Amino acid sequence: MKPYAGQGIALKTAKPNLLQTLRSHWIYKILAAFLLVIVIAGTIHALAMNLSIEAAFDRHLGRMSENMQGMMSGSGSGTGTGAGSNSSTRGVNLYTSFRAAVNETLWISALAAFVIAGVAALVISRRITRPIQRLTDASQQLAQGEYSHRIVEDEISEDELGQLAHSFNQMAEKLEGTETMRRQLLGDISHELRTPLTAIKGSMEGLMDGVLPAEQSTYQQIYREADRLQRLVEDLQELNRVDGHTFPLEKKPVQVADLVKSALTPLENTFAMKGVNLESRVGDNLPIITVDSDRIQQVLHNLLGNALQFTPPDGQVVLTVARDGNQIRFSVQDSGIGISKEHLTHIFERFYRADKSRSRSKGGGSGIGLTIAKSLVEAHGGKIWAESAGKKQGSTFTFTLPLK
Repeated sequence: MKPYAGQGIALKTAKPNLLQTLRSHWIYKILAAFLLVIVIAGTIHALAMNLSIEAAFDRHLGRMSENMQGMMSGSGSGTGTGAGSNSSTRGVNLYTSFRAAVNETLWISALAAFVIAGVAALVISRRITRPIQRLTDASQQLAQGEYSHRIVEDEISEDELGQLAHSFNQMAEKLEGTETMRRQLLGDISHELRTPLTAIKGSMEGLMDGVLPAEQSTYQQIYREADRLQRLVEDLQELNRVDGHTFPLEKKPVQVADLVKSALTPLENTFAMKGVNLESRVGDNLPIITVDSDRIQQVLHNLLGNALQFTPPDGQVVLTVARDGNQIRFSVQDSGIGISKEHLTHIFERFYRADKSRSRSKGGGSGIGLTIAKSLVEAHGGKIWAESAGKKQGSTFTFTLPLK
């Protein structure tokens, strides 16, 4: 077992004994099945011989006695030489009868061993191949698009097939999740595109019918919707490049203070217009980091923009940068509406919103910015996560970047 995070104690697992090792390997099971069939066949063979050899020997010995009596009555008054010949003949007949009895017993026992061992081999082979058949049936259902199908792992032993069944269930779970995400993505995209398109179409119809006045405000409204639509398309294109890892990283040495200043300057007026205080706390003597400056600024813009959207006027957003061992830690803390515990694990999923009532047009965002930020941070070898004490308790988004 692996040690728990933050603990220096590693729990040792017990070493498996020989029997557990034999049970956990498929090749040993096949070998054991062959040996079992051989033992069954040998046992049946020996039992059948012991049970049938006495009767067979008595039967052949009786026939030999009848033949000897016939020969003795036919010779009657034979000479001494004839007596010696009869003795030799009796020895040959006794050996012949014994061999015949043994051969008969071998045929009977071999037939019994073949039949019983064949039945045992059939039962054992079906027991061994049953998990393979389950895997075959499950793979066929998965190929037909039934991603919810799972293999009951308790019915399969802990050997190579058991590991294969576990891996199969993991694969099916991931495929089901991917399919669900794909369907949700298509639905979210269609919904996000429908909203601005409907507004643009309605405004144009109002202009053509004379319902809306041909004034500057009307044209500005149409322009805002078109601009929102364009930003959404650009976000989707950026998300596609990030997911496909087709974006190049132009890493260069940069001062952390300069990086933060370049990220905050374009956002100062936006924060001021909403009445949200933006503050930065950058540690002293931070080392130079080698990153793609534009991409990291994009991450900061996405996190700061997300904080601004969910922080009410007179609120505060603080960007803190400090060294944490062999990495630099960036934290964006806000005094906004906060995030419930059940939403924290999904907050970086595409198009995910903790507050379902907030639409894109109301400042809810497209739900892509955090997904892009996560991918960019991970592309730099860092990690990103979110923390919140609950609703109306604010939230903190933190990511780290390695120094090397």
